[in-house]
Amino acid sequence: QPAQVPPPGRGHWPIINTAMKIALLVCLVALTLLLLLACSGAARPDLQQLYRHHAPAEQSQLPLIIIPGLSGSRLRDRLSGEELWPGNWWRILSSNYRDLALHIDPQTLEPVADNYQAVGLTETALGRDYYRPLINTLEQAGGFSRRRPGQPLTRPGRHYYVLAYDWRQDNVQAARALDALIEQIRRDYGQPALKVNIIAHSMGGLITRYFLRYGSADVLDDNDFPVSLAGAQKVNKVILLGTPNLGAVQTLHGFLNGRRVVRTIPNEVLATMPSTFQLFPHPISPWLITRDGEPLDRDLFDVEIWRRFQWSVFDPKVIARIQRHHPDPDYLHTLHRWFEKRLERARRFVWSLTVPLPQTPIKLVVFGGDCTMTPARILVEEVAGESVIRLRPTDIAAPLAGVDYHRAMLEPGDGAVTKPSLLARNALDPTVPRHRYSFFPLAYSFFLCEKHDRLTSNINFQDNLLNVLLSRDPLH
Repeated sequence: QPAQVPPPGRGHWPIINTAMKIALLVCLVALTLLLLLACSGAARPDLQQLYRHHAPAEQSQLPLIIIPGLSGSRLRDRLSGEELWPGNWWRILSSNYRDLALHIDPQTLEPVADNYQAVGLTETALGRDYYRPLINTLEQAGGFSRRRPGQPLTRPGRHYYVLAYDWRQDNVQAARALDALIEQIRRDYGQPALKVNIIAHSMGGLITRYFLRYGSADVLDDNDFPVSLAGAQKVNKVILLGTPNLGAVQTLHGFLNGRRVVRTIPNEVLATMPSTFQLFPHPISPWLITRDGEPLDRDLFDVEIWRRFQWSVFDPKVIARIQRHHPDPDYLHTLHRWFEKRLERARRFVWSLTVPLPQTPIKLVVFGGDCTMTPARILVEEVAGESVIRLRPTDIAAPLAGVDYHRAMLEPGDGAVTKPSLLARNALDPTVPRHRYSFFPLAYSFFLCEKHDRLTSNINFQDNLLNVLLSRDPLH
């Protein structure tokens, strides 16, 4: 039989054409990947070559302290040895972390001591890096070695310490822990007047700024904030990373809906932690607006606002949940009184960081993100005669024509901290003068396209961090 020749467009030709198309597509994808890799390789600085080739001279490199932010320290039960934060993968996936709630003394309205202790950085959790990139950069590229307080210095070099602290507690308590750590480092180095450098992430920056102004003193018992600069005398350079210097509206979201980790930490648990109140937006920041986009003057630190809007522990649904988990009928009353006390103390804390400063040698180097639209304000909308809070522009039931709610409610930032808060400014527009009650000794700032919990992974941050830390040029 003569061979059957397929007519055009039929038989084997479509198969060959398809194969050629697939091969061509694979080649294009491979070429694109190679180009991307080549470009990314060319754009990525070699940190080891930049910073490891100079051997640190004796006594020339000051010790470095790393201060993590909220939830940045691992918490462990000192009796059982179990890690309670973040814990193993099963705990992360299944727990709502109710056991992290602080117990409250009903007489003093102060936290009752528990068995939890901070034991180190949350470097990684559930396969995701948090502070590990920072540690790797310091050790591998910067030549820093980890030291623990109480170990006398045996050889000169680049050394770093970690301030592991119970981030649930009041930030003044963490400032005292920082002071104690510096004094121990001085003893370890045998230098009573030794200064340290500090890199602080997120809430760790607020702890650092309080320490610079007041040292270990608690100045929050009244509205007089006598700045002593007791901490500034012990510090050389300060680098702040993603610090909410005028607070974070994102914290309010947590108090209203709980804080999402993998599962949600209930808002009544957050309400037992004094530090979380101290992350609220500063009174000089317009945190609340009306449906027409205009600022609404309300005192966030007045408990009556929380009662009126039925927020957090005043929400009937939250109250019902509290009563299920706390059979003591007096607990809810204690929690409400505690809440009022924590609000007032938080008010004083945020003001203590912005009142006028005397001349200080410390100038702050600030890093943060400005590429992600970040909660800056919440909105109150009148619905059937009731005031209803809207957290996001898409939540508004009856938006007004001509009002840009995204611009009104969101500002550039890192997803948690806005750019104005990062710079301790009450306005995004850099031409607007700084508020007269926002004293912030800024040296200079760097902006990154990075989310809040990924800032430590950013290569540009790592590069500039090492340059600031290892530079002999003083920051004045």
